[in-house]
Amino acid sequence: MSRLRSNPLLRAGLALAALGFLAYGLSRNWEGTVTALGRLSWWTVAASFAAVLAGLGCMLVAWQVVLAGFGSPLPLRVAAKVLFMGQLGKYLPGSVWAFAAMMELARDHGSPPRRTFGATVVGLVISLGCALGLAAVTLPLVSGDLAARTWYLLALIPLIVVGLHPRVLTFVLNLALRVVRREPIEQVLPGRAMLVSAAWTMAGWLCYGLHIWLLLDARADGPTLFAVSTAAYALAWATGLLAVVVPAGIGIREGAMVLVLAPVLSAPQALVVAVASRLAFTLGDVVWAGAGFALARGHAPAEGPESKAAVYAAQ
Repeated sequence: MSRLRSNPLLRAGLALAALGFLAYGLSRNWEGTVTALGRLSWWTVAASFAAVLAGLGCMLVAWQVVLAGFGSPLPLRVAAKVLFMGQLGKYLPGSVWAFAAMMELARDHGSPPRRTFGATVVGLVISLGCALGLAAVTLPLVSGDLAARTWYLLALIPLIVVGLHPRVLTFVLNLALRVVRREPIEQVLPGRAMLVSAAWTMAGWLCYGLHIWLLLDARADGPTLFAVSTAAYALAWATGLLAVVVPAGIGIREGAMVLVLAPVLSAPQALVVAVASRLAFTLGDVVWAGAGFALARGHAPAEGPESKAAVYAAQ
């Protein structure tokens, strides 16, 4: 972390490595991706991509609210830069790179690493709770057998609800920080910030369900189609997140999505939707990272002895 902080060449190298792994992931499945997109209408792909961008925007606001609740409010354009440029690190093997990049980018703008770490962990837990909650509601509408087979994921919901209590959450985060010999978070996350963040997160998940529904197009019908779409992505994302050894859950997420879509689509059709969804999210990450970088260029990083002292004192 100290080398990453002080060496701009190392930062640039990690950024290029992340983009390289991202490009590798796309090129490895390029033929299948082109074939999958060829089976969808252009307006379906465009509308689905717009829904993904909107969902990512909702998740950005949710994360910004939590970080502000911990005492580090960032302008939205700066938050976009920190979150999405940092998230490119998830395409590197291992889960530490995205966290490290986000903490260093946020440090440049006055947010102590412990707050950025805490906000990111809280954001992931809220997102996981919302995803599993949606899956719990929608999976029985898709397949009772599938809901029974994924009970172990849904059983996490009570633990997440208890863990998201502000005082319990602060205790757990500070315990983790103490283990790595870091200063604890100095304030409990306000309950209002938690609720606002959860509302934005749920809005983001509904956008994600919409993007799958749009990709399904006219391939399936019935009143439960949106429920199928939401359950498919929620369960796929949760499964990919828990498979921490796989960069960005590549492969794991697609397999889970095909499994959930099986009751309404054939395996080849479901794979088309899964591949198109992966491409939409990969490009969405790149677009938001580029937008955050461009928009935040006019915002000066924290400089001067007072700003730097405040950041290091809060560590």
